[in-house]
Amino acid sequence: MAPTACLPAEICTTIKHIPDKNDYNLNWDHGQFSYHGEDDQPQSRLAAKELILDVLKKRASEVDVDACAPGAEDAFYVADMGEIYRQHLRWKLNLSRVRPFYAVKCNPDPEILRLMAKLGNGFDCASKAEIDLALETGIDPSRIIYAQPCKTKSYLRYAAKMGVKQMTFDNADELYKIKSCYPDAELYLRILTDDSSSMCQFSMKFGASMDVARHLLEVAYQLELKVVGVSFHVGSGAEDPKAFLKAVQDARLVFDQAAEVGHELHTLDVGGGFSQDTFEKFAGVLSDALEVYFPPNIRVIAEPGRYYVASAFTLAANVIARRDVRDPENPTQDAYMLYLNDGVYGNFSNIIFDHQHPVAQVLTCDPDVNPPNAATSEGIAYSIWGPTCDGIDVISKRINLPALLNVGDWLYFEDMGAYTKCSATRFNGFSDNHEVIYISSEAGASALLEY
Repeated sequence: MAPTACLPAEICTTIKHIPDKNDYNLNWDHGQFSYHGEDDQPQSRLAAKELILDVLKKRASEVDVDACAPGAEDAFYVADMGEIYRQHLRWKLNLSRVRPFYAVKCNPDPEILRLMAKLGNGFDCASKAEIDLALETGIDPSRIIYAQPCKTKSYLRYAAKMGVKQMTFDNADELYKIKSCYPDAELYLRILTDDSSSMCQFSMKFGASMDVARHLLEVAYQLELKVVGVSFHVGSGAEDPKAFLKAVQDARLVFDQAAEVGHELHTLDVGGGFSQDTFEKFAGVLSDALEVYFPPNIRVIAEPGRYYVASAFTLAANVIARRDVRDPENPTQDAYMLYLNDGVYGNFSNIIFDHQHPVAQVLTCDPDVNPPNAATSEGIAYSIWGPTCDGIDVISKRINLPALLNVGDWLYFEDMGAYTKCSATRFNGFSDNHEVIYISSEAGASALLEY
């Protein structure tokens, strides 16, 4: 669906403060900039939430569920590019040495990729399609790392054709494949890490153990392949910052082994694992480790995904059905089952694939069915379900909401930008392509995207 830029004048008035170029020291060369102003992100985020809520309500009010065309009441997103911009400023404040290569798989939305390119970031791609999406932004192929240790042969040949040289490996068979398909590639040895405390663990699938790392470096040298760096990934949604310290220490050992074998390594790829709530803690541990183990001449990149986009997307879904039941926890009270037009086979796929727990909030409800005493101080008990005929399609098994909701009302869910729309399906005939309304709550993002 084509991008929808939405920033009505009557909505802009809700923003208490939008930073302008005077707040920042901007160097537009290659999209790079640094931030030297005060940290007013909490204030900016509060203003952005008001803006997002107004846009959600305005869009929902345009739908008449009693007369609209089929699908007109489908779920939709509001995407705040300003939030991605704020996350980038936050990254620059805390990890200025580390250049982000955005993990395309997390959310390959074209506007996100366009902003990443404007910001000067690189791209972490895992397939031909993702490489194409990154190149469509107009970037140079040197800003892509093909970070898939086990690659399809035809994709390797395609990467060679497009000039995407940087790529990872973690086994000898992959080296022979690369020698055959793309001998000029620039290789990163991906090493095994302890990701036992992460939400999504990769160590069972990828990463060379430390006891085989030297052997792989020797095989690469014998094949006359160019190993230029080491990569690791502590797991998506990591919870233990010490995992970064151990991984950096191991990478240092591999750098030393590579030098002994005859490789000249110049780049460390610290992968992903960064999250909104723990970013400063993780960045502090990582920065200290890099300072101790890697001199300034070593280039450092990372592959953040959810860190950038999770909080930038808000989803609105319509109540398509309601069922009255007894409250299982208190049979003397009424409770309700709500059915939405989106569920775990759609944009709520993050519940199954990404261990998330989206929290419903009331966007609109009919005031005629909500007299002053409609809800108790504890709220009304609901379970919330998706639209398919599968029993696992449940969004919330129990939640209390402060209103009596009916068919046609709307709920909204924040923090829906990571691993949601990218893994939606068409199961049961429901759409996997929902409208996205793009806004910007930051002048810097607006300038880059020409909103």
